Amino acid sequence: MNLHTAGHRRGVVAAPHAAAVEDGCAILAEGGNAIEALIAMAASIAAVYPHMNHIGGDGFWLIREPRGRVRALMGAGRAGSRATIRFYRDAGLHEIPTRGPRAALTVPGAVAGWMMALEAASQHGGKLPLDLLLAPAIKHAQGGYKVTRSQAQLTRDKLIELQKAPGFADTFLVDGKAPDEGVMLKQPAFAATLDHLAHAGLGDFYRGDVGREIAADLERIGAPVTRDDLVKYQAWVADPLSVNVSAGTLYNAPPPTQGLASLIILALYDRLRVADGESFAHIHGLIEATKRAFIVRDRVVTDPDHVDGPLSRFLEAAFLDGEAAKIDMKKAAPWPDPSARGDTIWMGAADKSGLVVSYIQSIYWEFGSGCVLPKTGVLMQNRGASFSLNEKALNALAPGRRPFHTLNPALAVLKDGRVMAYGTMGGEGQPQTQSALFTRHVTYKQPLERALDAPRWLLGRTWGSSHMNLRLERRFDENLIDRLMSARHDVEVLDADYSDTMGHAGAVVLHANGTLEGGHDPRADGGAAGV
Repeated sequence: MNLHTAGHRRGVVAAPHAAAVEDGCAILAEGGNAIEALIAMAASIAAVYPHMNHIGGDGFWLIREPRGRVRALMGAGRAGSRATIRFYRDAGLHEIPTRGPRAALTVPGAVAGWMMALEAASQHGGKLPLDLLLAPAIKHAQGGYKVTRSQAQLTRDKLIELQKAPGFADTFLVDGKAPDEGVMLKQPAFAATLDHLAHAGLGDFYRGDVGREIAADLERIGAPVTRDDLVKYQAWVADPLSVNVSAGTLYNAPPPTQGLASLIILALYDRLRVADGESFAHIHGLIEATKRAFIVRDRVVTDPDHVDGPLSRFLEAAFLDGEAAKIDMKKAAPWPDPSARGDTIWMGAADKSGLVVSYIQSIYWEFGSGCVLPKTGVLMQNRGASFSLNEKALNALAPGRRPFHTLNPALAVLKDGRVMAYGTMGGEGQPQTQSALFTRHVTYKQPLERALDAPRWLLGRTWGSSHMNLRLERRFDENLIDRLMSARHDVEVLDADYSDTMGHAGAVVLHANGTLEGGHDPRADGGAAGV
């Protein structure tokens, strides 16, 4: 599978797994549009990359229409009606568990997002039937898929905390052990669920036979999501957040996602007027902009029903100018803020009509809650673990409330006529990797494949450690590393040229002349292709 492809006229797709890329290309070849291709890819990648995403999780879409309108489709699930602070306190818990049934406390929103995307696809000429779109995923889940390097490694790393989650061992282990790379695994119950949805319609996931089975299994294992929670759930359409920079207009998803932070980082960096890419000023400037953006994010981003005032105020010139002025271009600011972790996939697609789509789908941590529902094969997310049991916290748990999301698909409409959809997995690292990719490719005009390949960094807490630091892939120039350390960055150089810690990024680009380009991360198991 190619990591980069360019010059296509009909369509292009990018994803972190080769099978999803092939399946998206097949839909484009059948005459499907970019949205239809991504629906097929969203189902397919849940079947072949389950450690990173599944239909028991959430999803967010940014769709740039041929006439220029950009819309956000928001598939963020709400906390179950039994998911109260008292529910956890009565169980003797002081925080929400990260694994097991009590971690599976939010309604899966991804499929509801697919429903809205399917409607959007039809509005733009999409005519392919749902059974055709879901057929590749059904084939992978029923016939089997090869375990990737990353699934094998993460299963080994997290085995102790996952193996007792209901349904996990039967679905993702072999004789009670983590599977090796290349081993064939099947998800027959998941295949049957997809086949049923292909004929009954996606709404059945919430209000039909599938929804009834999901609710029964959740009740059986003791999760706080009910049948009524599923029946009432709906995704929604939102206006994206946007900000203008020198290169054009940037778009990202609104709350409950951290899209605001991604936009603030690039808007602040634009104001620093750094001339040279890959310089100390480039890397240091983005890191310091990240700190400013995360401080805002952690103060204001929550369920949109609870956001205090319009977040557009943080994207206005006066605010951004003031924040940029606080950045010291010679010295690192202290960084005590906590970070989050996450496992996610980003995928993109664009077609000749001018549709450009950025999509992200997640179960939060690797394998989410670990709970696989036996009747449906749905792997449930643990997104609700990001809630707080402190009633006064910004993201306090309450029934019906939507949790904070690290997910944030990005899209840029550039002054040179290009439209670029881009994004990454990586939890706290998503805004940081987005900023690295955008500045390298757009600001400093690196070819897309080089911008995706270049060494990256991550500011945040190492998993399992309370120590905050700045981690760098070891391919960075030693002189640059020395300068970062001299500027008081707490630097750790990883023993890896390409680290999964840095996320799996990708992009698709619609050029002004109508040609299409796509690229994906060499750190992942996927690529890009077009027709």
